[in-house]
Amino acid sequence: MATMEFTEWIRGRTDEQLRALVSARPELITPVPAHLEGLASRAASPSAIGRVLDRLDRFTLAVVETLAVREEPIAKGALLDLVGRALAGPGPEPALSAALDRLRDLALVYGPDDALELGPGVRKVLDDPAGLGPRALDAFRHHPPEQLDEMADDVVPGTPGSGKERLAAALAEPAALIASVSPEARGALDQLVWGPPAGRVPNARREVRVASARSPIEELLARGLLAATGEESVTLPREVGLHLRGGRVHRDLPAEPPPLEGTARDRKLADRTAAGQAFSFVRAVEELCERWSIEPPGVLRTGGLGVRDLKRAAGELDLPEWVAALVIEVAHAAGLVAAGGGVDGEWLPTSGYDLWRVRSTADRWTTLAATWLHMDRVPGLVGDRDERDRPLNALHTDLRRSSAPGVRAVTLGVLATVPGLAPKRDSVLERLAWEQPRHRGPLREQLIDFTLREAEQVGVTGLGALSGHGRALVEGGEAAKTLAPLLPEPVDHVLLQADLTAVAPGPLTSELNRWMTLTADVESKGGATVYRFSESSIRRALDAGHGGEELVSMLARHSATPMPQALSYLVTDVARRHGRIRVGTASAYVRCDDPALLDQITADRRSAALRLRRLAPTVIASRSSRAALVDSLRAMGYAPVAESLDGDVIISQLESRRTEGVAPARAVASSSGLDPEVAAAAVRALRAGDAAHLARREPVDAPAGQVPRGPATATITALQDAIKQGVRVWIGYLDSQGNATSRILEPARMEGGYLTAYDETRAAVHRFALHRITGVAGL
Repeated sequence: MATMEFTEWIRGRTDEQLRALVSARPELITPVPAHLEGLASRAASPSAIGRVLDRLDRFTLAVVETLAVREEPIAKGALLDLVGRALAGPGPEPALSAALDRLRDLALVYGPDDALELGPGVRKVLDDPAGLGPRALDAFRHHPPEQLDEMADDVVPGTPGSGKERLAAALAEPAALIASVSPEARGALDQLVWGPPAGRVPNARREVRVASARSPIEELLARGLLAATGEESVTLPREVGLHLRGGRVHRDLPAEPPPLEGTARDRKLADRTAAGQAFSFVRAVEELCERWSIEPPGVLRTGGLGVRDLKRAAGELDLPEWVAALVIEVAHAAGLVAAGGGVDGEWLPTSGYDLWRVRSTADRWTTLAATWLHMDRVPGLVGDRDERDRPLNALHTDLRRSSAPGVRAVTLGVLATVPGLAPKRDSVLERLAWEQPRHRGPLREQLIDFTLREAEQVGVTGLGALSGHGRALVEGGEAAKTLAPLLPEPVDHVLLQADLTAVAPGPLTSELNRWMTLTADVESKGGATVYRFSESSIRRALDAGHGGEELVSMLARHSATPMPQALSYLVTDVARRHGRIRVGTASAYVRCDDPALLDQITADRRSAALRLRRLAPTVIASRSSRAALVDSLRAMGYAPVAESLDGDVIISQLESRRTEGVAPARAVASSSGLDPEVAAAAVRALRAGDAAHLARREPVDAPAGQVPRGPATATITALQDAIKQGVRVWIGYLDSQGNATSRILEPARMEGGYLTAYDETRAAVHRFALHRITGVAGL
């Protein structure tokens, strides 16, 4: 009966109220039910109820628990009296009214104010509401009838009915039974009053009569004030607990969240600090991808990134290991890095990285920050050990935690309530404990800590306070537009120094940054990055296929100071010597047009290990591999290059490599829930399906005549207009065999080459490929 009443209540909700319901509980329309009866059934399922209860704050959850304790509908006035007894602070009625409105919107409570009732299934999901045990009838249901008869005879002799019923009736007014026990037994009850209601005692199932009870626990068991639920476990019946609480369901109940405490920050300073960190995070991801495109690390056999590779990446990026793990994980989740490169596998940038790289810095940050906010991977766990005592590596599948996105969202949501304040960690934990009291445990606290420190590194917060662009990200605003004016303007020049260094007076453009990284080594970072040129760094650029004149021209073009003579000499000298010696495959050979230079090599004692043999005045053979021979000659101070069998120079630095991967994640338009257009379309489909369900009508027949046909552009335009106006249309559609069929649809959404619509000819929601729609006509 309650299920039918609940279904009719759902059916009587307005379209606006139904849209609010499916927006707050999107799982109810995944997929869209065929009718409102199906929606009500899904809303009463244990998984859906548990999910929505997890979103309730402490006060609203307490209202649900208070209703769960009552077995029959209750008037709002009586509920106010029960809640008000435990309410900490004045004004219980406004808080209760707001809580009831929200619970009705979530379909957890239904009915008028004079007969409020919980939705079907809610009581079953709440195991011990407010720390109260089961009802007496449930607590004693597994006791033998003979034992219950004896207990009832001791407690309420001479009364009619079964032992269980007589005992339950006595416990409904347990004052006399409680007064008859010893102070020690009363003390044992007091320990269970406010929960948890269960305890452990030896031999809990032994049969004890009131007259023979010797210990405090035996006194309580004999009178039914405790019920044995196992061989060594007991519970306090709900009626006894409520009596001992003096009729209150909760001890103290704050209607308002605890205030946040912390340090006030200048909002402009916090925004600038966060913007600087956002720029650094984008550059770190870019530098990682550039390095991995040339020297990609391998994929472990068990998946993930090796510990040594993580340490190397941290050193190259000049970041702590946990920050490097964060950079790697976000790049992977954003689709910028993926596994590829052959049988053993390597971590390589994807083709999506090239698309991401050419966008503005603000747009690139928005992509990364939105990915971090919504990804289910937890970079902070890198370096920990799993339940089998195995290390958790970066990029390993075991780093997934389904609760991570929700924890990040609620944590940043707390920061958004106090602009310009950097709250203390304990204050944030206390606030979140009030906002989501059903979420507890060490993992949740760990995820909150990770969120606070990672938000600072990503650039969502600055000096511990939520930034303006961070707020826009959390609230679904234009984060890139907010961030752009705060970012430092990239410079396209460096200051070349006479000591073979170059100073970047600010963040370099992406192209110049790649040139400098290839041509010089980073010596220090900070307000200005210092690069140092050396013979090895110049040779690295030459090995990549650039010429000496090209390097000199590039450096002169991008230098705000004159080209130092020492640097010009260095480039010219290395370029002059570069490639004079050629190394091929004999196992390997050395070829040089200058016989004197080969004489110098063979006379060098350090070449003995290479086992060189002179074949001709300009050719030396070696039993070493070509790569080993090149490295050894370079270590001896020469500048050889490798050549192919055809005599062509082999560029030792590989070109940037890519692998296939998912496209970079886009910034989420809104983090508040379901798209309003989808919610409205789902409600229209539910109403239409429910009307058909109630009428028990046959599937709607399509109009007679030829199926609609028309140009593709006209079809797309007509469908877009139908979505905006919320009207039905008649379409022609080709099935999998190419046969033309007629459909009557109520379009809901069009994206990715598909139309999502309620098909009245099939009485269900379907997706239709746009290229199969032959045309559209109105009805």
